[in-house]
Amino acid sequence: MPPSEPIDPNLAPPPTPRRLFIEFARMGLSGFGGVLPFVRRAVVERNRWLDDRQFIELLSMGQVLPGPNVINVALMLGLRFAGLRGALSAFAGLVLVPMVVVLSAMLLYEHYRDVAAVQHMLAGMTAVSAGLVLATGIKLAQSLPPSLRGLLVGAAAFVAIGLLRWPLVPVMAVLVPLGLLLEWHAEGRALRAALADAPERAEGRTEGPQP
Repeated sequence: MPPSEPIDPNLAPPPTPRRLFIEFARMGLSGFGGVLPFVRRAVVERNRWLDDRQFIELLSMGQVLPGPNVINVALMLGLRFAGLRGALSAFAGLVLVPMVVVLSAMLLYEHYRDVAAVQHMLAGMTAVSAGLVLATGIKLAQSLPPSLRGLLVGAAAFVAIGLLRWPLVPVMAVLVPLGLLLEWHAEGRALRAALADAPERAEGRTEGPQP
C-alpha cells in the first residue's frame, strides 16, 4: 500500500516508517498517565501530519474498534501514511519502547510503593494526566463546527458512561448508530433545501439585469 499524500497543502509530507517509529516512541515515553494528549500534539501541532478534524475522525474510528484507542490510532495512522511497515513501526514505537520503562518502573514500585513520597507523587501524576485529557478534549471540541446533535449525543455518552457507569459496548452500540442517523438526516435535509433553491437561483441568472 503506497503512502498517502497530504490533501491539505498546509500539512507536512507523509512520514517514513522510521520517522513513525521515532515519533511514537517519544509519545509513549512522554505519556505519563495517558498518551492521547501527546499523540494529538505530535500529530497535529508539531509534525502537522493531520489537522484537528482529520485527527478527530481517526480517533473516532479508534474509539469504536476493539482494543485501546491510542494503539488503534497508531496502527491506522501508520497504515495510512506508510502501509503495513508504517503500521508496524508506529505500533512498535508506541508499545515496545515504553514497555521496557514500564517494567523497570514496576520493579522499583514494588520496593517503594509504601513510601509516602511515592504515594504523593502518584497522586500528583493522576491530577496532571486528568488535566491533560480534559485540555485535549476541549481543543478537539473547538475544532468541530457547532452542532446541537453532536452536543446531545456527547452529553448522553458522558451521562451513561461517566455518571451512570453503564457498560461501554451497549452504550456505543446505541449512540453510534443514533449519531450517524442524526447526521444523515441533517445532511439529507440540507441537500433537499439546496435542490429546492436551485431552480430559483438558475432562473435569476437566466433573466439577468432588467433594462
